[in-house]
Amino acid sequence: MITKAIARRIVERLKEKGFIAYFAGGWVRDFLMKHPSDDIDIATTASVEEVRALFEKTIPVGIAFGIVIVVEEGHPFEVATFRKERGYLDGRRPTKVEPASPQEDAQRRDFTINGLFYDPTTDELFDYVEGKRDLQKGIIRAIGNPHERFLEDRLRMMRAVRYSTRFNFPIEKETKAAVLLHAKNLLPAVAIERIWQEFKKMSRFAHFDRGLVALHEFHLLQTIFPSLDHVPTGEIKKRTAAIERFPTGAPAIAELLELFPEESLEELLDLCSYLKLSKKEQEFAAFHHRARTLFSMPAEWQRRLEPYEWVCFHSEPNSELSLQILAAHLSPQEEEAFLQEQMQRKRGLKEAILRREQKTTLLRAEHLLLSGVCAGKRMGELLKEGERLAVNEGLNNWQAVLKRLENGGK
Repeated sequence: MITKAIARRIVERLKEKGFIAYFAGGWVRDFLMKHPSDDIDIATTASVEEVRALFEKTIPVGIAFGIVIVVEEGHPFEVATFRKERGYLDGRRPTKVEPASPQEDAQRRDFTINGLFYDPTTDELFDYVEGKRDLQKGIIRAIGNPHERFLEDRLRMMRAVRYSTRFNFPIEKETKAAVLLHAKNLLPAVAIERIWQEFKKMSRFAHFDRGLVALHEFHLLQTIFPSLDHVPTGEIKKRTAAIERFPTGAPAIAELLELFPEESLEELLDLCSYLKLSKKEQEFAAFHHRARTLFSMPAEWQRRLEPYEWVCFHSEPNSELSLQILAAHLSPQEEEAFLQEQMQRKRGLKEAILRREQKTTLLRAEHLLLSGVCAGKRMGELLKEGERLAVNEGLNNWQAVLKRLENGGK
C-alpha cells in the first residue's frame, strides 16, 4: 500500500503538468484479481525528457523505447511513454518506436489480461482489449492476431505458458494454435539469457512442474533442450512430480535439473554453460549433483564413508537445502526418517563442521611451526591430513593429532 501511494503521487505530478498517466500492465491485472503486488509500472503521454525534467532522481534504462526509472522515496518505478512499435525483424525488438495514444499502446502489448490501465487518482479502469472480460472468464488470450504477437517477440510463447500455469487459466484456442505453430522458432531469435529469466519467473510461483509439462506439450521445452525431443510427455510428468514438494527458496536450477536425472557432472556443467547461469547457480547445481550421486549409493556404502567426508558435505552452504530437495522425492515417512538421520549425523560432527565452516583446523600452523615444520605446501598437506585424522579418530586436542602425524597417521 505504501508503494501504491508513492506511485500515485508520480501519476498526480504527471497529471498536474497536463499529461495522461496510468498504472499499467501486471499490477492492474493483479489488483483486479486481488493479488497483492508492489511492482507498479506507469504509462504516460509524457516523453522521457519530460519525465526526467519533472522528477529529481531518474535512471535511463530504455531511452530508445521511451522508458525511464523514476526513484521516489527509495522505490523505483518504471515510467514509459505510450508507444507504437513497428518493423520487428528479429523476433525480439522493433526497429521503430513512435509516440501513441493509450488505446494504441494497449494494442502492442502481449495478452489481454496485461493490457489494462488504471488511474489511481480517479479509481478508473481503462480496458481497450477486453482484458477484464478474459480475467473473469479465466483465459490467456493474445491481443489482436496471436501470430503477429509471437513473431514480434517469440518469448511471449513462454510467457503464455507461465501465466496459464500461474493463474490456472487455459490458453485460448487461437493463441494456443499460434504457440504450437511457432514453437520451433523460439531459438535463436530469443537469447538464452531471456529464456533462463523466464524459467526463473515461472519457478517463483506454484505448479512449476505443470509449467514444464505444458512447455513440453507446446514443443517449447524440447526446442530449448533438444535432448528432450524424444522424451514422452508422460515421462516429463514423472520426472517433475516431486517439484511441488520442494522447499521454499529452492533455486530454479534445482527444479530444472529434475528433467535430466541421468546427466553426468560434465553434462550438467555443459547445461549450466548453455543456460549462462551465474557462478552461484552453477555452484549449487554442481553440489546438488554431488549430493544426488552420494545418496543414490546403497545405504551400506554410505555407512562406509569416513566421518570426514560427511563433515565436508555438511559444511557446504547448500547442504541443508539440497537434503530437503532430495527428501521431497521420498514418501512422508521416508522423508522424516531421512532428514532425522542426516541431522543426527550432523549433530555428532558439529564441532568439526564448525571448524571447516570457519576455515580452521584442530591442529594449526603455529603448532607445526613449533614442531619444526616450515611454511609451504607440505604444511598445508599436513594440516589437511591432521584434520581428517582428528575427525575420523575422534581426537579432541592438537597434541594428539600431531602425535598421530608423527607416527605416520598410524
